[in-house]
Amino acid sequence: MNVYEKDNRVILEGVSDFDPKHIFECGQCFRWHKQEDGSYTGVAKGKVINVIRIDDKIYLDNTNLEEFNSIWYNYFDLGTNYTKIKNKLKNMDKYLDTAADFGWGIRILRQDEWEMLISFIISSNNRIPMIQKAIENLSRKFGKYIGDYKGKDYYAFPTPEELNKATQEEIRACQTGFRDKYIKSTTESVIENNKNMSEYTSLSTDECIKELTKFNGVGPKVADCIALFGMTKLDTFPVDVWVKRVMQEFYVNEDMSLPKIRIYAIDKFEDLSGYAQQYLFYYARELGIGR
Repeated sequence: MNVYEKDNRVILEGVSDFDPKHIFECGQCFRWHKQEDGSYTGVAKGKVINVIRIDDKIYLDNTNLEEFNSIWYNYFDLGTNYTKIKNKLKNMDKYLDTAADFGWGIRILRQDEWEMLISFIISSNNRIPMIQKAIENLSRKFGKYIGDYKGKDYYAFPTPEELNKATQEEIRACQTGFRDKYIKSTTESVIENNKNMSEYTSLSTDECIKELTKFNGVGPKVADCIALFGMTKLDTFPVDVWVKRVMQEFYVNEDMSLPKIRIYAIDKFEDLSGYAQQYLFYYARELGIGR
């Protein structure tokens, strides 16, 4: 990979396994939005950047080489060999072979632990546009102003301290719905117990999920998502409606419960379970498998 800076952009040459659409539309993040030119603008780590792939180059706009080295290299998981991961998965069975080819550009982002905790509480029984709207509202109301990018103001996701200043009514006014009480309770718990969510990454996967489910509003599926996308627990397997459909289509019996599907998948895919989940989820949702 060749990386250089030019005109307030960082350009990556020779990066395989990186497609913005695959990355930002595979269910793992909520603050990236597709633009008219096919690029994606997002907020992460208190920064605003725009990402587009043109031929074999990736363009990161509104950033510089220093930020790339300190933030974006890790955020986009550029130190991981996804070709090797996909080859292992593709050798498991024909379904993963097809799914990994279909979502060839997926990378699992290294996102903020606290932001993922609240974001996936909001995601419970919710549609993606509504999740995105609630997160944007919370950020605009309680987060720090980052700046203007191409005529639009952007705000960082609020810290626990910032969000703790909000009342339950103010949180609900951000279109969080019935999840307002869970967000308030979880925020208070983090503050009162002086929890540092980044410390959850050092726990085992089972212990991490056990601790996450102690927060109000965090059930098994939500905990799996937080663990995978926020704590880098790559050996877990969140099961939502799309994952259930694709697993029933290819692997398991129709009447198998969600917990049993999860156990089946983790037994099968082992330490690559999180990657397998992303390829299968994206493949199922994009093609409407099991509808």
